[in-house]
Amino acid sequence: MVPTPFFLPGGLLSLAAMVAYAVPTLGMRRLSPVQARLALRCAWVLHGLTLAVTLLASPAHFGFAPALSITAWLMLTVYAVEQQLFPQMRARWALAALGAASVALALVFPGQPMHVQASAWLPLHLALGIACYGLFAAAVVHATLMSQAEQRMRQGAESDSGMPLLLLERLTFRFVTAGFILLTATLLAGWLFGEQLYGRSWRWNHKEVFSVLSWGVFAVLLLGRKRFGWRGHHAVRMIYAGALLLLLAYVGSRFVMEVMLHRFA
Repeated sequence: MVPTPFFLPGGLLSLAAMVAYAVPTLGMRRLSPVQARLALRCAWVLHGLTLAVTLLASPAHFGFAPALSITAWLMLTVYAVEQQLFPQMRARWALAALGAASVALALVFPGQPMHVQASAWLPLHLALGIACYGLFAAAVVHATLMSQAEQRMRQGAESDSGMPLLLLERLTFRFVTAGFILLTATLLAGWLFGEQLYGRSWRWNHKEVFSVLSWGVFAVLLLGRKRFGWRGHHAVRMIYAGALLLLLAYVGSRFVMEVMLHRFA
């Protein structure tokens, strides 16, 4: 039985984070850049506290929605770092809306209690997988900004992302490369040490199949960029395809189990 969301640990923090995210989202034209940045940082802190309280609760809950919530928080963390390095970057409105949606989703679908596992390495394996999601999510955001900047450049208009096209492209592929490395490590750990981590050896179920397909798409993309200089719309479409396959791997399969089949075991 799934606990009522508002009585879960972090329920009130979740509501506070959603309100904080709504401030820069709904007040987009009324707030100054400094005010919007401050509101987004407050929301990011509340979001992080929500995740910490929920994951450190006894028992901790986890599922497709908490995974998306952590991914969104990691994206905002990347954005906060990039804002210090590239103050001209503008993407806070979309990220604030995404953050609010992810917190709300995790509040409604808190997932299942995480049982105590025999392996002390399992949290590291889960952390690798979630970090991989965050890096590829950041790559998708940058790929979208890159695609929009390229389109506006062809129309003779100034880019509204606040960053040069070549810089966006370079950052996009850095995130893809870092995510690919973590995805490789995650898959290898699951393949070689699955029995120690989960009490069973590697199985070719939906999660594994979609994960390997995603790995293949990103491997082809990185190889094509290195050898043939792939870029532009072709590269962006491959990033979207690889990220979608990876999303289906865990989040998609858990969504079907938790929401459609109501299975929480």
